[in-house]
Amino acid sequence: MGQAHDEKFILWFDEIGIEDVPLVGGKNASLGEMYQHLTSKGVAVPHGFAITAYAYRYLLKEAGVEQQIRDVLADLDIEDMENLAKRGAKCRDIIRHAEFPDDLRDAIIESYKKMEDEYGKDVDVAVRSSATAEDLPDASFAGQQETYLNIHGYENIIENCRKCFASLFTNRAISYRQHQGFGQFDVYLSITIQKMVRSDSACSGVMFSIDTESGFEDAVFITGAWGLGENVVQGAVNPDEYYVFKPTLKEGKRPIVGKKVGSKEIKMIYDNDPSTDEPVINVETTPEERQSYVISDDEILQLARWACIIEDHYGKGMDIEWAKDGDGKEVGTGDLFIVQARPETVHSQAGKGAMETYKLREKGKVLVEGLAVGTKIGQGAAHCIADAKDIGSFRKGEVLVTDMTDPDWEPIMKIAGAIVTNRGGRTCHAAIISRELGIPCVIGTVDGTEKIKTGQDVTVSSAEGETGYVYEGLLKFEVERVDLGNLPATKTKIMMNLAIPEKAFIECQIPNDGVGLAREEFIINSHIGIHPLALYNYEELQKSSDPEEQAVAREIDARTGVYADKKQFFIDKVAEGVGRIAAGFYPKDVIVRLSDFKSNEYANLLGGTLYEPEEENPMIGWRGASRYYDPKYRPAFELECEGLLKARNDMGLTNIKLMVPFCRTPEEGKKVIEVMRDCGLVQGENGLELYVMCEIPSNVISADAFADIFDGFSIGSNDLTQLTYGLDRDSGLIAGIADERDESVKEMIRMVIKTAKRRGRKIGICGQGPSDFPEFATFLVELGIDSMSLIPDTAIKTRMAVHEKEKEMGVAP
Repeated sequence: MGQAHDEKFILWFDEIGIEDVPLVGGKNASLGEMYQHLTSKGVAVPHGFAITAYAYRYLLKEAGVEQQIRDVLADLDIEDMENLAKRGAKCRDIIRHAEFPDDLRDAIIESYKKMEDEYGKDVDVAVRSSATAEDLPDASFAGQQETYLNIHGYENIIENCRKCFASLFTNRAISYRQHQGFGQFDVYLSITIQKMVRSDSACSGVMFSIDTESGFEDAVFITGAWGLGENVVQGAVNPDEYYVFKPTLKEGKRPIVGKKVGSKEIKMIYDNDPSTDEPVINVETTPEERQSYVISDDEILQLARWACIIEDHYGKGMDIEWAKDGDGKEVGTGDLFIVQARPETVHSQAGKGAMETYKLREKGKVLVEGLAVGTKIGQGAAHCIADAKDIGSFRKGEVLVTDMTDPDWEPIMKIAGAIVTNRGGRTCHAAIISRELGIPCVIGTVDGTEKIKTGQDVTVSSAEGETGYVYEGLLKFEVERVDLGNLPATKTKIMMNLAIPEKAFIECQIPNDGVGLAREEFIINSHIGIHPLALYNYEELQKSSDPEEQAVAREIDARTGVYADKKQFFIDKVAEGVGRIAAGFYPKDVIVRLSDFKSNEYANLLGGTLYEPEEENPMIGWRGASRYYDPKYRPAFELECEGLLKARNDMGLTNIKLMVPFCRTPEEGKKVIEVMRDCGLVQGENGLELYVMCEIPSNVISADAFADIFDGFSIGSNDLTQLTYGLDRDSGLIAGIADERDESVKEMIRMVIKTAKRRGRKIGICGQGPSDFPEFATFLVELGIDSMSLIPDTAIKTRMAVHEKEKEMGVAP
């Protein structure tokens, strides 16, 4: 670029690119890169300019303060919090009071005037730090220095530039540089001056082009809250969360595979009252704001498309900040903008050759729960700290419990056994830093600082899915490490059983051939929790004079506030839950078993007692196929079908195959297929295959007739054992009489595999047998079964056993 470029005080975004990190820092270089190369691809980036690192060095030199700062830091000890605080304050004070050279001051003001020409007199801008070592692939300098929002006027710009330059020596920045092996003068500061996006009158957030928890590379993870974005970044709010699946998004589909409303209790807005010191203020959100999504589906998809464009340009996973410019009516344009992008620094550096799995070996009393960050377990004595000024008392290995963190907390975060916060979402400061440090963290517990006492021994588990738990006491746990390299291929497909959508992006990384059993019951129970007929009949319940029905309607309102159409709530949650599992394993087959609650289980859902009969033996009562075509239940099944159709057609997840459970007769199967066809789920259309569970002796005896109408079978060995021997599997009195290894069940399995092979139908097993008994798995290999679907914990162990058996038989690939 030449000396003229290198020694400018000001460089506009259209003059800089990613190669200019030494001149303008990571944030500015990335903004320039996007402004120059991605605006033509539709990515909107607000205009602005960089005050260069050369300008910072010039300020230190002309003001003669560099040696003063070196003298202050000569006996720095970052492990001594008091020492660190005193030296940081002195350094900041030196820069804040340094004489600002006239030529630098004039250059900044002249550039701001150009922005006034573009956007209007007294234009509001953000003044943000951009460190020259920021956003290296193995260290995140993001957030180490300060950001100032809604700044306007010449003197305010200069004053906030002073504060920004001084923030290079915040306690957290000094500590972090030393911790990362940088000298205190190896890092310089550039400043971003960027047109404000009026998200104070709309919303903003953070998104990652990969999943933050698992490192799954095919999903965009978006968070959002009302107001300016600092609250999301700092973890001051629990934001909305959205997941979008990239491969089918790029095909023009609408694959939003996760949507979750955050509490969003406050928002940061402009405070233009001249009598107040701060240009922004936090105010409480309204109940309506808390119960609504901050962006529409179209906007979610637009942000996800931009994340893909940005990731493709940089060639790596990205951490991106976005903002919406007002409502487009009274304030701003209503358009979305990207205001920052930097490389993701955790999973991009992680090795993929091994998998660590943390498992609790015992359970304890749950003190609080929140969002799990990472997949580990940590424990120690809890230490509740309300204010960062008190971090000096924290000791290595303790569990940090606080309201929320910002970079001032980092000196103790890196020595914590685990971290627990009241507030924050998955993209907040506490989440990002704990991931980077590899420390288990539970965020957004709401009342962790009240329920957990200093000195109390606790176990913090992020290893149980999306929800993180803090248990009383030091519970036993284990860590399994599995080498994922050199696993043998098998002729028999090794598939997995899955129920929890939140685990799909992690468990899909275990070598597999797809999902042989995706259960809907967890989705209906945990993500919905309401009987589908109560949602279908919501308006009737609302108008009812019956107190019980009125109470159900009120509770439906409380749980589905985002949805005016309660039926759509059920449809969307089925689509998102099934869609997330299918996305994790795409394009491999994911066989989804249609809902298979028994009547007593359906009755436990909200409103369930209004619609469910009391049966003497629900296990062999009104369940599975017999429900779907029954006029009393068919409207509920149609909602389920709409959700599945949405996942396949709208989201483009055509790897979803469907399976009918507890289908007693071929005639029942035909009736169910007819209902599904009426709902748009047409066998053979768009690659849709329909399977039947083989779990009743009639499925074996009439296997030829079932093969006439279904594409394949999946053996449910639990129910098949129960019904072959006349056992009630819920009765402990007779549980030991027989299991799937006994001869009668094995003969049933031989018969149905033989029929399936003769008829050219696929046949697998999804029961517990192969997971529990390796000898049962090898028996199935001998019969030539096509696939086994296993719990993820046993998938690798069973793969090895299957490979050995296939090698012995001479059929191993």
